Amino acid sequence: MKTIKSITIIALALVVLASCSGSKSAQIPGITKEFSDSVSYAVGASVGSMIKQAEFGQLNMKEVHKAIDDVLADKTLKVDMNLANDIITRYLIKKQEAASIENTEKGQKFLEENKSKEGVITLESGLQYKILVEGNGVTPSPEDTVEVHYKGTLIDGTEFDSSHTRGESATLVLNQFIPGWVEGVQKVSEGGKIELYIPAELAYGSQKMGTIEPGSTLIFEVELIKVKKANQK
Repeated sequence: MKTIKSITIIALALVVLASCSGSKSAQIPGITKEFSDSVSYAVGASVGSMIKQAEFGQLNMKEVHKAIDDVLADKTLKVDMNLANDIITRYLIKKQEAASIENTEKGQKFLEENKSKEGVITLESGLQYKILVEGNGVTPSPEDTVEVHYKGTLIDGTEFDSSHTRGESATLVLNQFIPGWVEGVQKVSEGGKIELYIPAELAYGSQKMGTIEPGSTLIFEVELIKVKKANQK
């Protein structure tokens, strides 16, 4: 999905540039030089924003500018436009794979150090958890509906999601969460609080999800407010 979004952004940028090719805005009645300059800057800002959203990382801007100039001047391009999307796609895939490997290694190191900390339990799946507050003994099954308050952070402490920030708890069937949640929340009972340390393979794997980079190990602090059993009317 991320790659498709990026290709769409670049395709739109090319459409914008192509629409400007050969334009003679100075000859249009009512278009002053100042207005033409403003439009030119706005087009550049728009294209720049589109490229930024695609999250390419560091690009050779000299080559970017040359390609734009070549398109607008109808010059022979160094890259066949029929192959451009394929080149961009392959680059983004490799970039995502590299990020996933790096983040997975960081996550493994974190979990290896974390497992020896007081109160941390490591399960066969690789999930780690720590009970912060004991509950009343009523634990959920995957098919049960749970009401929770939670905060999600990366291993460097960066917060990416929080029901507290939104000001309302979340209520969902437990098996609608990521695998690490499904397994972990079953270890705490109603009224209790647990901290989950979820390796990437039990979270979003090699996929990028918003501010969560590919291969990220996640930490969740979860307060289990209420359990509604699946067979409960």
